[in-house]
Amino acid sequence: MEVLGIDIGSYGIKGAIVDVEKGEIVSKKRTTQKIEDTRPHKLISKLHKVVKKFEWDGPIGCAFPAATSKGIVLSTTRIDQGWVDADADHLFSEITGCKVSTINDADATGLAEVNFGVGKDQRGTVIVLTVGTGIGSSLFVDGILVPNTELGQIEIKGISIEERASNRVRKEEGIRKKTWGKRLQLVLEHYEHLFHPDLFILGGQLSKKADKTFPYIKIKTKFKAASLLNNASIVGAAYYAASVQVDKKEFYKG
Repeated sequence: MEVLGIDIGSYGIKGAIVDVEKGEIVSKKRTTQKIEDTRPHKLISKLHKVVKKFEWDGPIGCAFPAATSKGIVLSTTRIDQGWVDADADHLFSEITGCKVSTINDADATGLAEVNFGVGKDQRGTVIVLTVGTGIGSSLFVDGILVPNTELGQIEIKGISIEERASNRVRKEEGIRKKTWGKRLQLVLEHYEHLFHPDLFILGGQLSKKADKTFPYIKIKTKFKAASLLNNASIVGAAYYAASVQVDKKEFYKG
């Protein structure tokens, strides 16, 4: 089965058609320019333009940069406050003429990694972190997603984790890889104490620099670099949509 996966990010909106049985992108990606205005009518218009490029008439999965539940936006930290309480599923479905299922972007990334990436068949507790402009998270217990975690917002000594160790902060402060690795180690040790996970999957921009940063991270828990890289959120969103729309039920199981 093929589903159109869409990812809304600070860089822009990107989309591709996904084979949701294999977890593979089977089309050319389409993207927009960087998003400067995230008000609802602006994002809706941009998403419509991306979908039109595919001449698509089928299910769509959308990775959205906010906490969502059954398509309703619960809270926002990275996009316009006008989205709070909005029915994103309805708004996107109405403009595209397709059935759209919306999921938090970090949760979409986690679904992709747990079903098709380095977390496949992993039991126990798995924490997936997307380390980029901020730090997004998804949490799985025996393959079941605990939705809408915001572990990057947890504070250590009064400083949020994403303000301490995101890739944006690394760039702004000119931090070397060794120092960044030690900051990430502090973060992971904090999560170890709170959740006692069996595996960390580290993605986002960090996974591109794994060989330069991972050697400086010394923790008890096993950790791996995410394998789907920039495709994860698109693949995970498409997988989520297929599960919801084909099985006719909410689906969080990996």
